[in-house]
Amino acid sequence: MSYSENELSDIKIKILSEIDKTSEALKKLEELTKPISPENAIGRVSRMDAINNRSINEAALEKTSQKLKHLKVALSKFNDNDFGLCRRCNQQIPVGRIILMPQTNLCVSCASGL
Repeated sequence: MSYSENELSDIKIKILSEIDKTSEALKKLEELTKPISPENAIGRVSRMDAINNRSINEAALEKTSQKLKHLKVALSKFNDNDFGLCRRCNQQIPVGRIILMPQTNLCVSCASGL
């Protein structure tokens, strides 16, 4: 069983849309993770908060960067015969899951470890 032409069109649009949104989010996170210069006149507690927030933003940056990488891989494999097949069990991933998470390459069962 494979996806219909309409489903494939929806999937491709979703992947491209997610790449755009994720790229924008990545740019914002890169700004938020820039070093905090010591000459900024903020109090000690505010500086500690800024450093803590930076750590949180760095983790989000890494996760967003990985998502973008996976989305680009999904787009590059879009025309392959095995697009949409779970990389573990080789079963077709439901179209709803791909629309929800276009970067996924696992079906629900394999992703949850069942």
